[in-house]
Amino acid sequence: MSTRRQVILGAYFPGVNHDTVWSDPASGSHIDFASYEHWARTAERGTFDLLFLAEGLRLRTRGDAVFDQDVVGRPDTFTVLASLAAVTEHVGLAGTINATFNEPYELARRFATLDILSGGRAAWNVVTSSDADTGENFRRGGFLSHAQRYERAGEILDAVRALWDSWGSDAVVADKASGRFLRDAHVGDFAVRGTQFDIAGRFTTPRSPQGHPVVLQAGESPAGRDFAAARSDAIFSRYSTFAEARAFYTDVKARVARLGRDPEQVKILPSASVILGDTEAEARDRHRDVRSRQVDPFTAVVLAEMVWNRDLSGVDPDGPVPDLEPTPEAPKWIRGRAPLTRDAHATAAAWRELGRTHGWSLREVVTHVFDRAVFVGTPSTVAAEIDRYVQERAVDGFILGSHVSPAGLDEVVDRVVPLLRERGVLRSAYTGSTLREHLGLPLPTGLGEPAAPSAAS
Repeated sequence: MSTRRQVILGAYFPGVNHDTVWSDPASGSHIDFASYEHWARTAERGTFDLLFLAEGLRLRTRGDAVFDQDVVGRPDTFTVLASLAAVTEHVGLAGTINATFNEPYELARRFATLDILSGGRAAWNVVTSSDADTGENFRRGGFLSHAQRYERAGEILDAVRALWDSWGSDAVVADKASGRFLRDAHVGDFAVRGTQFDIAGRFTTPRSPQGHPVVLQAGESPAGRDFAAARSDAIFSRYSTFAEARAFYTDVKARVARLGRDPEQVKILPSASVILGDTEAEARDRHRDVRSRQVDPFTAVVLAEMVWNRDLSGVDPDGPVPDLEPTPEAPKWIRGRAPLTRDAHATAAAWRELGRTHGWSLREVVTHVFDRAVFVGTPSTVAAEIDRYVQERAVDGFILGSHVSPAGLDEVVDRVVPLLRERGVLRSAYTGSTLREHLGLPLPTGLGEPAAPSAAS
């Protein structure tokens, strides 16, 4: 009898978009630590592999006004994850940190520190930006072209790994109590030179129990997919329908193999939301209600403006998709959010066709396009679908979110996780202590078991 593939599960804290339904009585603070703690403890109770925090480096604005359906004022990712390391024991801690606006030494040190303090549970979701609006916060407005951002990201990731690897697995840290000193006088030495960086020095942070943090990336374009296939341990995907997910999975795994890497050592993890009901009809009703609250009339117009790049406040959201042409060449109307499309005219035409084909209003089209609820049904239906995606190699697992925080994950853990365990595809208890062990990933190339550091002088 063949062994069933195990489902990888992560949990993302909702926000940095319009998906959070602030009007729901169960919605809580995105600043209060109690919200993060509840979310993290719930994920660990469900034996999830990792937690995931997205990033927003600029308040999102429409014209000159802050778009108040988005999250504002979210705390720093490193601080939140370090705090969660103290109230959890097993679940991985993944943070989205921008490679465009940070330097290799500080990134390497911060992630290595989180990895050590958490016992080998840290992960870095590497993202890039060519957005001049965000760059203004870092005095790098227009600093990098779209093409150069991957050049910088590649060099910064190589540099960070060089710093992490500057501590060999057999290094001995000086210990005042025993009088021992560093066995290798060159521990921590690094020198990295490229088109983006020319740095040299001695790295101060020893290895963690998992060698160094897991690296995640979200590759979308051909260049992005190649970057992720070459350098990532796991890849986030926005493709969540079965056919799209399997096509992406097949394409990226083939790229991984062409680069001489083992495809099984690169995990594909789309994001998804779950809407449950005691019956299929109840789940569909809940889904309609959630979507109507996520995309209210004003939000529908704002999301359309991200494609049209113009003020559409005069457009009726319950009327047809507008015949107005987008103005992608104009100054940005919505700022602080990644572009939705590379071809605004083609996207607008596709939205109009959706409206004509289905008789949908603008709001209905936007609701359909932005629907993030991949799994809608009874707990048994949802568990079966999650299992099917993994067994039929459309994904290796999912990063699950909810329209309500922090308690939106509770229902999944209470009602779906037990059914996945019954199917034999999800652990009932953690068997390892590091994130690499959870994900079935090897130690970084060339390492044996990294030494547990003793007290540093």
